[in-house]
Amino acid sequence: MTRSVRSSLLVTHRVLDLAALGIAFLMAAAMTSPGSVQTVSRSVLARESHVFLSLAVLLISWSVCLSSLWLYRSKRLANWREELVEVLKAVSLCTLILSTAELILQWQTVHRWVLVSFWGLASVLLFLVRLVKKYILHQFRLHGRNLRRVVIIGTGRRAQQLAEMIRNHSELGYRLVGFIDNVEQPGVIGPLHRMAEILRDNVVDEMMIALPIKTFYEEMETIVQVGAEQGITVRLHSDLFSVRLTRAVAEQLDETPILSLYTSPEHGWGFICKRLIDFAGAAVLLLLLSPLLLLIAALVKLTSPGPIFFTQERLGYNKRLFRIYKFRTMVVNAPQLQAQLEHLNEVGGPVFKIKDDPRVTPLGRFLRKTSLDELPQLFNVLLGDLSLVGPRPLPRRDYDRFDEYWFNRRFSVKPGITCIWQVSGRSNTNFDHWIRQDLEYIDQWSLALDLKILLKTIPAVLRGTGAM
Repeated sequence: MTRSVRSSLLVTHRVLDLAALGIAFLMAAAMTSPGSVQTVSRSVLARESHVFLSLAVLLISWSVCLSSLWLYRSKRLANWREELVEVLKAVSLCTLILSTAELILQWQTVHRWVLVSFWGLASVLLFLVRLVKKYILHQFRLHGRNLRRVVIIGTGRRAQQLAEMIRNHSELGYRLVGFIDNVEQPGVIGPLHRMAEILRDNVVDEMMIALPIKTFYEEMETIVQVGAEQGITVRLHSDLFSVRLTRAVAEQLDETPILSLYTSPEHGWGFICKRLIDFAGAAVLLLLLSPLLLLIAALVKLTSPGPIFFTQERLGYNKRLFRIYKFRTMVVNAPQLQAQLEHLNEVGGPVFKIKDDPRVTPLGRFLRKTSLDELPQLFNVLLGDLSLVGPRPLPRRDYDRFDEYWFNRRFSVKPGITCIWQVSGRSNTNFDHWIRQDLEYIDQWSLALDLKILLKTIPAVLRGTGAM
């Protein structure tokens, strides 16, 4: 499942929860105090501002409450008992918020029996929402959608139990890539000392460690670190490790306790808002800039032979390939000519850039200087391949030349059109510093940071600082 689809499902889930709480409140009031519903209805129809404001504050408070209790983190391994306990905790806190609102705003219609009825009805409705969601997601996974690719570290009894549980619980949506261990047997895709390379060369969303802790205690932290460095979720049977890059969440697969170590920012309201901003921002910009886009397209076509757009496969979230769109700024056979120009590369590390690249057309030089060639990437944002802000997506050629595995953690979030690198010198920044800036962005991510980068991008583009 792509992050855009996941974000849409999370938004839908939150809206359904708030709707369930609202329905529970109305039903509780109607059962215990029928006249109160009519009073509120008349106030709403009369468009009394204080009523709308009070309801808005109540809904926002409920939403914050549900988010703060982690009700929207991944529940792939959670059972119905855990979800029921979480719902009861959340509804209890929402009932307390409703009671507080009654005291502060002096709502005469909310009394003790309304609160009791609300608690019971809201608990039932919120739990039903989760059961329906779990059933729908299970059906998606049974039909090959919303899958997570996983490798198991080890081949012993516990590893085989994990593999068997994955095979027996296809509704969980796991696809086993293979085992990594120092033995040769069917299903083993490589030894432990090559784990970093195996993770590098395969699309892997999660790794499950099932090694004997006593035997592999010394190696265990290194194994966890390798997964963390490449931005891959790590799940353990037990024991905590002091890996700075991760946060630990205890979960359960069947009857087996699992410790999940996440390296990317937690999915919550912030990520949902980020996706909404991405979609709305890209749509509005494309609409407003459509005359400019058409003008540039016409100029590209008229000033040099070849297609209007340059397309290229880039590595996105967890190294999934997607096709990026840009206005063509080079001659048609530019990719073939690159091999002849490698010795002129002016940028350290695996990236290839030349200040006076002979393959660039006169119009292309202007488009690159002003970053106008990047505008078609707004379509990638609409498609969910890119975000407005995030680490820049790299071509396969650059990725194949990575000489450090810790670089790969930059793929643990969705790439973007602009990031810290874009506003701090661009091509004037060396490659290692560029990667560290990407990781800094991942570790410190917030909506405020995204807004700050977007605001800094405009003057950076106007100045053309570091552009090649």
